Amino acid sequence: MTTLASVTSSGMTLDDLTRVLLIGSIVLLVAVAAVRLSVASGMPSLLIYLGIGLLLGNAGAGIQFSDASTTRVLGYAALVLILAEGGLSTKWSNIRDSVAPAAILATVGVVVSVVVVAVAAHAILGLSWEISLLLGAILASTDAAAVFAVLRNVPIPRRLSGMLEAEAGFNDAPVVLLVVALAAQGIPGAEEQPWWELLIIVLLELAGGAVVGLAVGYLGGLALRRVAGDSSALFSIGVLALTVLAYAVGAIAHVSGFLATYLAALVLGNLSLPNRTSVQSFATAMGWIAQIGLFVLLGLLADPFRLDEQLRNAVVIGLVLLLLARPLSVLASTVWFRMPWQDMAFLSWAGLRGAVPVVLATVPLVAGTPNTSWIFDLVFVLVVVFTIVQAPPLPWVARHLGLTEQVHSVDIGLESTPLVEIGADVITVSVGEESRLHGVAIFELRLPRRAMVTLIVRDGETFVPEQHTTIRHGDRLLVVTTSGSRRATEQRILALSRHGRLAGWPAAGVDRARRIGRHTPRPDLR
Repeated sequence: MTTLASVTSSGMTLDDLTRVLLIGSIVLLVAVAAVRLSVASGMPSLLIYLGIGLLLGNAGAGIQFSDASTTRVLGYAALVLILAEGGLSTKWSNIRDSVAPAAILATVGVVVSVVVVAVAAHAILGLSWEISLLLGAILASTDAAAVFAVLRNVPIPRRLSGMLEAEAGFNDAPVVLLVVALAAQGIPGAEEQPWWELLIIVLLELAGGAVVGLAVGYLGGLALRRVAGDSSALFSIGVLALTVLAYAVGAIAHVSGFLATYLAALVLGNLSLPNRTSVQSFATAMGWIAQIGLFVLLGLLADPFRLDEQLRNAVVIGLVLLLLARPLSVLASTVWFRMPWQDMAFLSWAGLRGAVPVVLATVPLVAGTPNTSWIFDLVFVLVVVFTIVQAPPLPWVARHLGLTEQVHSVDIGLESTPLVEIGADVITVSVGEESRLHGVAIFELRLPRRAMVTLIVRDGETFVPEQHTTIRHGDRLLVVTTSGSRRATEQRILALSRHGRLAGWPAAGVDRARRIGRHTPRPDLR
């Protein structure tokens, strides 16, 4: 039997290193190949990575691993890299309009979800209030990456994708603070804190984490721009190091390091720094490695011979979470913004759980909270079962709620140094099967003066369009625009996709009539 004890001890040998490198490289290669299976099946890749961990464990290859403390430490490290990648790859323009509702969903919504799950766990499973609240807090965090993996080919409106991105970036921080505090309070002899005092502490730590993240991101970005050399690789390392520094500074200051990491990465990703594409590519690679390693590690920690014992309870709590807690948290958080019911319904179904709840399930084990050894198994089963339940229908839910866009723009990954210098953006536009762009000629697009269609990909063939070239269903357009005109360009293309070539003409006609009326003498009717 191979054990990980020798690998994590101070007596690690070259033979241990060889085994780790062999197993690690094979796991990474299998994980890379598994992405295609994930795309074909419509399932998030996290299930495949958890399955790899289970196959490597005591039920498969025989690797023995049961160290919850090491899992928690490595899990936190992985979450830092995952949050950093999320912040660096998020455009502020995409989430700007969603920040307020997402922030409320990540705070007020979390509280609502925790309370609803706690009441259900206490009433149905007969758990104590302390353990019920702890379980509710562990299950409160969502995973946007799992949602976007499923919706890769189903473009949803930016208001929804931005809200899911922002919520996932924000809600890890308050949930971690809640879980740690509730796990500590559950230890026998621990000093009990009233709920209002705990709430104040959480809010102060979140505020402190926000200050640290914004400061490290902005000041660090300015400093890095001055001192970094021309190497895009070294610059990428420097940017990622700043996001990790934000976590470390936040943790040392006893504020939310996770929120500091995400906000620092968000600021750095939107400072128009050079080598943007290289930075994002490096961060994405590190994020993938962190996700793969984390899920495989969680699969190793799980004991498949024990998991079936928690299947019933996991299904019960999962149904409460899916059908009651999540919809109520969405309603309580978004009703103030007059959000359409279709948006709220989609957000309710799209609240997939991922690695964070499983990592947080190790917190009470490490803290020594009594009667919590079963929580990891329940959360593990719940995440697997309800990912299978929720993920495949997501595209169907989006379509039947009328939330899919028939035209979808995506950033192009070009080396950004020259683009930043000339203030340009390059995007692709995919024309859906019901888009009214079909039959519209290039000259009829009437894009902003500083934007133009430079290439069209049609049936595998690429060509440069002329002014009278007509757009067809399934086309992919390459659009070059200045950074300042990008938003107007996207809005114009979206309007044409919805309303056809006459989009904007009525308003333009009224304006023209008003201008003519102001300069034309009225006839004398006397």
